[in-house]
Order: sequence, then C-alpha cells, then structure tokens
Amino acid sequence: MKVLLTHTPHSREHYYGPRALAALDGLAEVVLYEGDDPLDAAALVAAAHGVDLVIADRATAGPAGIFSDLPQLRAFLRCAVDIRTIDVAAASRAGVLVTHAAPGFVAAVTELALGFMVDLSRGISRAVLDYRAGRMPEVRMGRQLAGSRLGIVGYGAIGRNLAALAVPLGMEVLVCDPHVTVGDPRVRQVGFETLMADADFVVCLAVANAETENLIDAAALGRMRRDAVFINLSRGNLVDEAALAVALTEGRIAGAAMDVGRAPDQMPSPDLARLPNVVATPHIGGLTPPAIEAQAFDTVAQVRAILAGEVPRGAVNAESWSRRGR
Repeated sequence: MKVLLTHTPHSREHYYGPRALAALDGLAEVVLYEGDDPLDAAALVAAAHGVDLVIADRATAGPAGIFSDLPQLRAFLRCAVDIRTIDVAAASRAGVLVTHAAPGFVAAVTELALGFMVDLSRGISRAVLDYRAGRMPEVRMGRQLAGSRLGIVGYGAIGRNLAALAVPLGMEVLVCDPHVTVGDPRVRQVGFETLMADADFVVCLAVANAETENLIDAAALGRMRRDAVFINLSRGNLVDEAALAVALTEGRIAGAAMDVGRAPDQMPSPDLARLPNVVATPHIGGLTPPAIEAQAFDTVAQVRAILAGEVPRGAVNAESWSRRGR
C-alpha cells in the first residue's frame, strides 16, 4: 500500500513526528510532500497520483474534485479532529472513506486555557513587554483564580477537563451546553445569557458548526461585565471579530486571549492580536509532543486497520466505503 503524507517538512516535524513516521513507514510505502506551502487541489491530485491513502494535515483541504480525479484513492485520513474542509458527501459518492483523528490534545489545550487565565488576571505579558521596552510596568491589582467564576461554553472533553482542574483551584464553574447534561455536582449548568453575564472568565470551547457561527457576537459580548475577560480556544468562526474588537477597544470587557481566529490556518487575526489588552498565541494549543504523537499514531492505527480490512476508528462515512481495495 502507498500512503501520501501531505505535511510540509516543517509541519511534518512539528505535527507528525519521527516516531509516528517510522511506524507508518513500517506499514506502507510512504510518499512525503517536500514543498513549503500547503497543497491546493491540483497539487494534491498530482502528489497523490498512484497512492491508496492520503493522510492530510489540517491545512490540506479535501474538495469534491479530488475524489473523482484520484480513482485509486481508498481513504482520506485527516490528522486532526476538524474535517470541515473535507467534502465528505463527495467522498462518499466516490466510495472513499474519510476519517479524523481522536482529540489527543485535551490536556495541552486545557493547560493553555489555565495559562491564559493567569496571564489575563495578573498582566504577565504586559509587564514582560514593558520591561523589555525599558519601561516600568504599571502596577495593577490582579485577580485570583480562587474565588472567581469560570464560564465554559461547550462541555466536551476539554471543557470537562478544564472544569475538573478549576474546581480544586477554588473556582466556581458555570457551563453552557444545550447538547449535554452536566452530571458533576460541583459544576452549575446555566443558559448562555446567564453565563455571559455572570462569569469572570468566559472560555469558548464549543464545536464550530453552522449553529455556533458568530455565537460570540455584539449581543453576547454586551452581556459581559467590564472586568470580565474572554478566551477562545475553539475556532475563529465562533466569534464576531469586529464586535470583539469594539468591546476591547472601548473597554466594554477587560481583555481577551485567543489561540485561534479567522486568519489562515485558524490563526488569531493580526488586528485583534495586536491590541494591548489581548494575549494571543499562533494556534499552538495542541502543540506538545504527547498531543501531536497521539493524533499521528492514531492515523498509523487507522492505516493498520485498513490493511487488515477493517473500518478504522474515526471513520465518518463507513457505510459509503466501497473503495476498500484489494
């Protein structure tokens, strides 16, 4: 079996890793992409000529046309959770299996959320920048996490993990998720409007879909207190960035932190990231060796299952998989 790994050399080093690559190489003939820029549709078709499986990084889309242009392709494996840039319907019509990786980044993203909360509360980044510029930082009163109220929008794996860590820190935890019933008695489930109005820290961890597009809009931000802060670790699609910019520049909320945004590859938007009351990181929430290896090795396990004639874990259209191959 021949497998194309679409990661650029830099992305391969940071988002796949040598151990997973060696394991993959032990299962199949691996074709490595050596370009510097993500593959567009035409380049992907050219690179995947003659391969059975594509393992795609998060920057490589799977548009409809590639599945008909690659008649030998059996499966399109995303080395990430988000498959919104893969045309699953088109893949299904062509009989191509689509999979995603398991969320191996829960601990890493949770820890970044805690780091954002501490930074926004104590002005760490602000003080560091002032000292480096030769200025004496303004001495401001901080906020303790203990005794503060954390509002989590979206109670998935990361939300549950964050809540479990916040409670022992002495935080009151509010959760809003209409699709989940919270069973933890230490966590209070509330409506969206109540959470936005009552939380000191609003952490956005909801799934990005049509229902949550621009969930954090001017009305939602308008419910927040002036001393509250907003943190986005989900996707940029959930935030009306123009409304957030207004809230930040006019002091309607105290600050924001973001690891994602509407810039390419879900990076924070530069216009927001440069604001003085914003802490931003370049989509590195899941960028730790354990997190990256977990997802990379998940794709290795999927290849192993396909070789054995099995439906791999993470398959999203197994009922349409007719190109099972030899």
